Amino acid sequence: MNPSISPPIERYVGIDLHKHYLVVGGVNAKQEVVLPPRRIELGDWPKWAKAHLTKSDTVVVEATTNAWDFYDQTSPFVQRVLVANAAKIALIAKTRVKTDKIDVMVLARLLAAGLIPEVWVPPMEVRELRSLIAHRRRVVGTRTSLKNRLHSVLHRHHLVLPSGDPFSDIHRGWWDTLPVSPTERLHLKHDLATVAQLDTQVAEIEDELGRLSCVAPWAAPVTYLIQLPGIALITAMTVLSAIGDVTRFPHAKQLVGYSGLGAGVHDSGQTHHTGHITKEGRKELRTVLVEALWRAVECSDYWRVEFERLTRRMPPTKAIVALARKMLVVIWHVLSEQAADTHADADLVAFKFMMWSWKLTNEQRGGMTTRQFVRYQLMHVKLGDQLTHVVRGGARHLIAPAEEVLALKPDLATAA
Repeated sequence: MNPSISPPIERYVGIDLHKHYLVVGGVNAKQEVVLPPRRIELGDWPKWAKAHLTKSDTVVVEATTNAWDFYDQTSPFVQRVLVANAAKIALIAKTRVKTDKIDVMVLARLLAAGLIPEVWVPPMEVRELRSLIAHRRRVVGTRTSLKNRLHSVLHRHHLVLPSGDPFSDIHRGWWDTLPVSPTERLHLKHDLATVAQLDTQVAEIEDELGRLSCVAPWAAPVTYLIQLPGIALITAMTVLSAIGDVTRFPHAKQLVGYSGLGAGVHDSGQTHHTGHITKEGRKELRTVLVEALWRAVECSDYWRVEFERLTRRMPPTKAIVALARKMLVVIWHVLSEQAADTHADADLVAFKFMMWSWKLTNEQRGGMTTRQFVRYQLMHVKLGDQLTHVVRGGARHLIAPAEEVLALKPDLATAA
């Protein structure tokens, strides 16, 4: 190194990110201020960052709505960008005086001291899947609210619902004949029209989730999740959107903690007891796992026995949460080891693969028929070698022989 050229000063830069502006400030390794706090409009940030940040800088920003876009925008200019857990930062750095300038210097000093509680920065494909899952949740929630409102009208007027789905097209004429006032009829008309529109949107979202389930990086893990009782396509994609890459969890216990399904622990002196689940983690992961377990105890002998065992000493709702935690451990194993579930029922798994196939187009199935697609997925999880068909609702559904699928997908023979 040329002695006349001084090495760059390593800076620890904090960013307090807001909707329309940010505040930036930094310290060196000795906690000395080397970048006094200053406010910058978000539109000016790329130009400012390119001119003032260096490849020796480390930057921290709290996790907020626009943190991921900021991360992508800033990463090319610096050595590293960390995204901090805002809730934990608030606990670490409690202060009676709170301003943007103080906050940003607290962040910078915590960064320099190595005390930043980081959150995982999901890659773009995970962010997009999370966004799609959240969008579906909002649309379904709005549709449910409207249906509840329509039900309340019928209840108020002591009207009996027609058989089947009261919101299907065949019953629209029935709604038009209800003995209600003109004003209320207008409400019904608009709510029914909105429900129909939301039905279309939910179908489009689920079509896109079906497409994503057949492409990288989701195709392989979806197969291992759908084999599990209680987990269908939407649940599988929701779980994967929350987890991302399972290899970032070295142990199942860490995944349980990430979900918020782990029990709180008080261990001090002579006192040791466990409490309720922490609920510190991804809420949608906890929600879909609990929903999946209610279905699993209905269709799986193994999970039904486990549920009955637990309900001898605890309420059913607590038993389901305990089983959801156990299911998450199973999920970690099948995804990490890319293996079949120990308690898998090949007949049930085959039918679940069949239902998955029915949601896909011919192109999404890779040109395979449903019977070929089912065998293809069974071969991936190494189940049902002797299975030739499944029977449901009195119908016999054939499964293609392995030789037929290997002729179309020779990669399976290589993998084996």
